[in-house]
Amino acid sequence: MHVTAIIAAAGAGRRLAADVPKQMLEVGGQTILQRSVAAFTAHPRVTDVIVVLPNEVAADPPAWLNDVRVVTGGTRRQDSVAAGVDALRADAEIVLIHDAARPFVSAALISRAIDAAATHGAAIAAVPVTDTVKRVQGSEEMPAVAETLARDTIYLAQTPQAFTSRVIREAVALGRSGVDATDESALAERAGHSVRIVPGEPGNVKITTAADLDAARRSLTAMPRVGTGYDLHRLVDARPLVLGGVTVPSERGALGHSDADVICHAVTDAVLGAAGAGDIGRHYPDTDGRWKDAFSLDLLRDAVQHIRRLGFAIENVDVTVLLERPRISAHVAQIAASLASALGVEPERVSVKGKTNEGMDAIGRGEAIAAHAVALLRRA
Repeated sequence: MHVTAIIAAAGAGRRLAADVPKQMLEVGGQTILQRSVAAFTAHPRVTDVIVVLPNEVAADPPAWLNDVRVVTGGTRRQDSVAAGVDALRADAEIVLIHDAARPFVSAALISRAIDAAATHGAAIAAVPVTDTVKRVQGSEEMPAVAETLARDTIYLAQTPQAFTSRVIREAVALGRSGVDATDESALAERAGHSVRIVPGEPGNVKITTAADLDAARRSLTAMPRVGTGYDLHRLVDARPLVLGGVTVPSERGALGHSDADVICHAVTDAVLGAAGAGDIGRHYPDTDGRWKDAFSLDLLRDAVQHIRRLGFAIENVDVTVLLERPRISAHVAQIAASLASALGVEPERVSVKGKTNEGMDAIGRGEAIAAHAVALLRRA
């Protein structure tokens, strides 16, 4: 299924009263737009991404937008989304519309929106209200309550909003006919389509005011980030067994494009994953000759520098190695020290454990080696 995400980022963000469009402001070492785009480019079910930008930014987009299509937006949101829809490929099946000002959208929410649109044609993320809702009338200074609304029927809309290609094209056509709407789901409703609700998330906040921006920055500073990594390699004769940069005496070693260091590969994935920065295959693909026989500890060092540039610091790393033989207990202290040096942390922040598979499967038969890793990061 071909899924396209359109990131609406052409607004000026005047309510924030900043010197630059709000989507270009930084939150935790990355711009708001960068975080929003990354959530979709990293999603395994999103085929391509279109970013709609103000004219002055679209004319000279930042380099990190090289992997997406950039189009120029209009004066209204619906004009900008229409420009994104015009740029859709002919084979696009599901279209996600997301506000760049919501930089904390989760992969799970994106998946829910895709599934709902594929089944029902149109869906939006939304959260139910928890407070009593009043409709008012009168002056802005002291309005009077005109009606108390049943809050169990009231939801607050978020993005992404998801549609089949046919539905979003019909909605955009209606908007171009002169119908004004605050979002695409309203246009889809006016075009006669039923729009379903998928559970939104409280953390999927929209940054609109200076207070929103401050709150977003504070939340990232305090929030720990956890990443996991896994790697598996065959064991073969005439190869060294390298673990965490340490060559362990063994009759057999791991087969791979680089030195096949399962510990470094798993830890690299865990560190990059915790930072939301992709994985080892994206940064160091085995299709690139530069990484042939590479020392994986160097790749880990490079990944650590990358996540530091994103504003993260490593708290601790925990690794479990699954290997039938040789036993690595005599080497774990040296391996942990080697990893700690590459990670730039004290050795006591690195744990390495060796386990067997009790003779079961390829690992248990001595045919393979695997490693699991968990990394905890915090904002620097």
